[in-house]
Amino acid sequence: METGELPVEVITHILNFLPIPDRKEASLVNRSWYFAAQDSLRQEESIFYTIPASSASLGTIKSLSRRRVCSIQLINLDSSSTSREVVKYVAGYLGSHLRHLCLRGSSFTEACFEELLFACPCLTTLDLSGCNSLFMPGTLLSKQETFLRAQGALGNLQDLNLSGVRYLSDLTFNRLTKCAPRLAKLSLARCHITFEFDAYHGSRDYNSSALLSFRNLLRFLAERAGCVKALDLSSTSISSQAVKSLVQVANLRLHEVVLHDCRDLSDEAVSILCQHQPHLTTLDLSGCSELTDQAILALCSRLLDLRCLRLEKLPRVTDAGFRGVSHLRCLQSLNVSECSFVSSSELVKALRAIEGRPPLVSLNVAFCSLLKDSSVIVLAGALSRSLRVLDLSSCTSITNQSLQAISTHLLNLTVLRLAWCKELTDWGLLGVEQPREAQDHSKEGFFLPPPQDLERDAPILIDLTKQDTPQKYRASLNALARLQELDLTACGKLTDTSIAKVVHFPELRRLSLSLVPNITDTSLTAIARHCRALEHLSLSHCVNLTDKGFAEAAGTLPRLQHLVLAGCNQLTPQTLRAIGRECRQLKCLDVSMCGGISMTDVELFQSRLPLQTSVHSRFVGGADLSITL
Repeated sequence: METGELPVEVITHILNFLPIPDRKEASLVNRSWYFAAQDSLRQEESIFYTIPASSASLGTIKSLSRRRVCSIQLINLDSSSTSREVVKYVAGYLGSHLRHLCLRGSSFTEACFEELLFACPCLTTLDLSGCNSLFMPGTLLSKQETFLRAQGALGNLQDLNLSGVRYLSDLTFNRLTKCAPRLAKLSLARCHITFEFDAYHGSRDYNSSALLSFRNLLRFLAERAGCVKALDLSSTSISSQAVKSLVQVANLRLHEVVLHDCRDLSDEAVSILCQHQPHLTTLDLSGCSELTDQAILALCSRLLDLRCLRLEKLPRVTDAGFRGVSHLRCLQSLNVSECSFVSSSELVKALRAIEGRPPLVSLNVAFCSLLKDSSVIVLAGALSRSLRVLDLSSCTSITNQSLQAISTHLLNLTVLRLAWCKELTDWGLLGVEQPREAQDHSKEGFFLPPPQDLERDAPILIDLTKQDTPQKYRASLNALARLQELDLTACGKLTDTSIAKVVHFPELRRLSLSLVPNITDTSLTAIARHCRALEHLSLSHCVNLTDKGFAEAAGTLPRLQHLVLAGCNQLTPQTLRAIGRECRQLKCLDVSMCGGISMTDVELFQSRLPLQTSVHSRFVGGADLSITL
């Protein structure tokens, strides 16, 4: 049977196994494949279609209505007639089947919001973060008629985001939440909540139009204790005493708590949180700078169902706090980035102590400068089956030994970040044992070491299936065949010798080689040939790249959407013409500090591309702002 004769349902099932960009490409095959691709995308509720407030969006909205799109984000909405027209079209064509609506940062009127809201009876997620103009008058849903209609529209709402709303008061909060009886997730991050001041003096009539009080929030949680499962109070002035009161609300059983950047939080408060909310699966305590090892030990001993734990930017936490991580047998994501006293030695011991294989999928230890090769080597072995995301950015002590351990064991990685790991060399990427005479150049001061002569070893890439591979050869980076994101920013010792031969990843979507000054057009063209799925490419301050390289590479990067070329001084308008001609999906281009490109060239480039293309062009035309590593 020809593929063109397959039923649309069968094609849809096949496409469900592909990444979203591949489904978009498949939709171009023929009419049947187009409808199959649209059906498969429709099943992904996490895909948000971004609709700008412009007259050009009206046709797009009509087109999206035929696909029955259920998740959209409206941007740049204001009180203009164009924005009102866009809202009218969304309400008329998309409202009946919208489930997820994001209006983040919009500056529209109450009337505009109400028109849109009343047309969306199936909403389960509503994002009003930063919509200050909507709440400033304090009259939202104040009329009985509009309140009753809002109750009908928000009856199924489960997720409400009010982050960053400066003018939110108890009165408007109560009106809005009363319309959403099934609310399970609430975000009040960066809202001005009064925790200590009692404006009601014992009264239980919490309807102030001037402030948002913690007392009113406690009342809300007490009433909805059986429904609310997730709460975000990040970047508020919540005190330890307030946390204690919140977590002890009768029958409240939270699964997710986010307290990012709550600087007054104490170890005692975290201990009480863990005691009264033992069923948490997600906890974010990032930036709570007063916390110590005691808080980490408490959560490790009591939150046994924890799956996601974020602890970045905790300056008082040391390795001792992670001795109990072995109790977290369900942990899938751990972030300890920017914990300057953490070397991960105790974390390694704890993970090795877990029976069987730890289920950890994502590990972020960026900026942990005490991390050593020995810890990375053990981690790679212990997490070989589960780990998909690894961030070692700015772990300045790791060397080729860590990279080769990663390439040998972590074959399921999809994201690898090694930015500013400046000890990595071509030998590590290629999987070749570094000769002793090439290992120590410490006496050469600020001068670069002599070029690494690896060209004589032409067949150096390793076939991992061969058992008789010579001992001096180890796994090269291209063993990580599933990589979708690779960050080698500021790994200044890398050259064409390794980049051109190893960065061959057919599924790679994001690549950063910024501040890698030794790569040339050879690397660029090799990457373009072997990484054709690239959508984000960053090459800032790669000063040896030329127009010739981009003329050859642009034609094999059809999916490129974001390209950063800041500080590439050898580029001229020829590169702009090649990119504009071949990269038709480009959304953002950065040519800042490119001495060979003028503002006239940039304006001409923009005039030939779609309206959504953004070009960053600061200091173009010869500004000398070179960076030395």
